[in-house]
Amino acid sequence: MNTTESRSMTTSPQGTPIDGAVALVTGGHRGFGRALVDELLARGATKVYATSRAPQPSRDERIVPILLDVTDEASVTAAAEAAQDSSIVVNNAGIALGTPLLEASIDRIREELETNLFGLIRVTRAFAPVLAAHPRSALVNVLSVLSWFSVGTGYDVSKAAAWSATNSMRVRLRDQGTTVTALHVGYMDTDMTAGVQAPKADPRDIARQTVDAIASGALEVLADETTRTVKSKLSEDVSALYAA
Repeated sequence: MNTTESRSMTTSPQGTPIDGAVALVTGGHRGFGRALVDELLARGATKVYATSRAPQPSRDERIVPILLDVTDEASVTAAAEAAQDSSIVVNNAGIALGTPLLEASIDRIREELETNLFGLIRVTRAFAPVLAAHPRSALVNVLSVLSWFSVGTGYDVSKAAAWSATNSMRVRLRDQGTTVTALHVGYMDTDMTAGVQAPKADPRDIARQTVDAIASGALEVLADETTRTVKSKLSEDVSALYAA
């Protein structure tokens, strides 16, 4: 398997159809979210709700912009009411504030948790009944290699907690026919990583892997070599993760 291919955990009994589906992508107008919206449409989705915190024009008649602030309960509830036909939901919205865990204010760290963890939980709670209305449905949570490996920031804490939440969601939603997929990836070439000097994955490639996972029912996507390497060391002594 080459570095552009994903490696996935055990799959669910069957995947969620893409052709003819309706999807919702949080943070769907920029970066990876935009690439994922495009990939879903290219693979046959008939409509994609793309959310953002500020009004955005639709660049395609199949893209329906929705205002959504994942930190606001009423906003999340309204989005779920507006997108009742969704069989695929992707929790992509996130922030990275570069908060050093032992120096940053607790309020600043809490801001990352509100978006990256509690926002993900809010959206999942609101859309669980929507997804249950379909024989097969999919929930994708965009996580990170930092779910398992820390560089000492609040962002790492939020992603590790989101990974745990994802595993809980998988257990709770399994019986209603919703497959929960965890997408783990290192750096992607988006606005969020503009100041990072390191190899970055093409968001379009990660989007292809993600839609493949939805279609096949994969429970986890390890989207790049960095992520696969770190995941492979989790069974070793913890020092292996932090070796120079």
